[in-house]
Amino acid sequence: MFSTLNRSLSFSNSRNLIFLRKALSLKTYCTITAASPTIDVKFSASRSRNLFSRISPIRQDGHIVPVLDQWVAEGRKINYFELQRIIRDLRSRRRFSQALQISEWMSCKGIFEFLPGDFAVHLDLIGVVHGWEAAERYFGNLSDLEKNEKTYGALLNCYVRGGSLDKTLTHMQRMKDKGYASSLAYNNLMTLYKKTGQLEKIPDVLSEMKKNGIAPNNFSYRICIRSYGERSDLNGMEKLAEEIGSQPHISMDWATYSNMAYCLIKANEKEKALLYLKKLEDKLDKDALGYNHLISLYAHLGNKDEMMRLWVLQKDACKKQINRDYITMLGSLVKLGEFETAEKLLKDWDSSCRTYDFRVPNILLIGYCQEGLIEKAETMLQDITARGKMPTPNSWAIIAAGYLSKDNMEKAFECLKEALAVKEENTGWMPKPAIITRILNWLGEKADPEQVEAFLWLELLQECERRKQEQVEALKWEMQSGMAQAMKEQARLKEEDGLPIQARQL
Repeated sequence: MFSTLNRSLSFSNSRNLIFLRKALSLKTYCTITAASPTIDVKFSASRSRNLFSRISPIRQDGHIVPVLDQWVAEGRKINYFELQRIIRDLRSRRRFSQALQISEWMSCKGIFEFLPGDFAVHLDLIGVVHGWEAAERYFGNLSDLEKNEKTYGALLNCYVRGGSLDKTLTHMQRMKDKGYASSLAYNNLMTLYKKTGQLEKIPDVLSEMKKNGIAPNNFSYRICIRSYGERSDLNGMEKLAEEIGSQPHISMDWATYSNMAYCLIKANEKEKALLYLKKLEDKLDKDALGYNHLISLYAHLGNKDEMMRLWVLQKDACKKQINRDYITMLGSLVKLGEFETAEKLLKDWDSSCRTYDFRVPNILLIGYCQEGLIEKAETMLQDITARGKMPTPNSWAIIAAGYLSKDNMEKAFECLKEALAVKEENTGWMPKPAIITRILNWLGEKADPEQVEAFLWLELLQECERRKQEQVEALKWEMQSGMAQAMKEQARLKEEDGLPIQARQL
């Protein structure tokens, strides 16, 4: 359980980490039917102005259908297009299970007749939530009329998402036989080849598209260019870029130029990279993310002047900078060792930010620690907390890792305890196993079981607040029995060797 342990308590690191991980660690409703696309019954007052405003705040899956049923019970209208909009919004927010429940509710109530697009969306949602096998079963139960280009395409997407190459190729052939193989289907196949690491097959898919009279689109060319770049085939990449430039209906976007420039920089083809960076800049307009990419690429080239010029242009073009923009710029400055400029930029962000996002100052903390300026990083974090800002556990963990790199175990231990003390507000955070292992080994070498126990109890007490009492009792029992076993083993080793553990370790 504790790696005090190294030899002194003779517990393995694997058991140590197992204990620590323990301590941290289609339903449908068919009750009404209707024939018209809108249920229009007597109106009654509601807490919410529309259906979307009721559904949007809900995070628990099981609460969606009751909200829909309640809406109907209150005599409110159910509009087909509003439900479509809600499903689309939930999908965009990756709330797929809730979107599927609404789609199921629409289907089983019989309120609306599913259109071809509805079947495709429903099938895709099944694939996301339940896997391609469930989507395949749903597809098999559709009528011949409902098995159209859209539903075939949705099932192909499910196979691709699930990484099933055999199923994808077989289904793709069926789509070709039926004349359903669109550019989207070919793009899906290229995506799967990229996902499975078969990059050399992507250009062949592009060639097949052209041969079969399917016009490649921007995505087709972009993924193919990336496949060349990732295989370091710069000649193939540039030839394809020339081909794109000769086609008036295809427009290279900034993301493609960014990818090409990055590949050329990696290959030390800096002059060629600069040409594509200029083309990238011409495509930016007011795209803040594009500016971030461009600034990062100039950081790879070590060109601070261009970075600062683009930062000024971004602030002018995009009007408002968000935390992501500051993180990019700070990271680029730290990469070049421009800490003085980075500190000024952090002050600029600090004076204008509405929400204090510790990911921003963490960039500077990491930079200081990488340069061996651990004390400066700790002082900076203490100054921030003195101003009433509650740091994330990761902020203290960064500094703990810095002290570990200098073998300053006392300070690393103190910083890790600070991280654990603020973990309650960040329940998803866990310290890196390597850090925990080194700390526990160090405590074990000090032969101080009380400190080991206190350290682990701090973690356990935080977990106690979130667990049922029986789970808490089980954890307490495991910890107490583990400590008793550790003490027993320690006594056995002393008796066996006739020497204190510290002496044996010398």
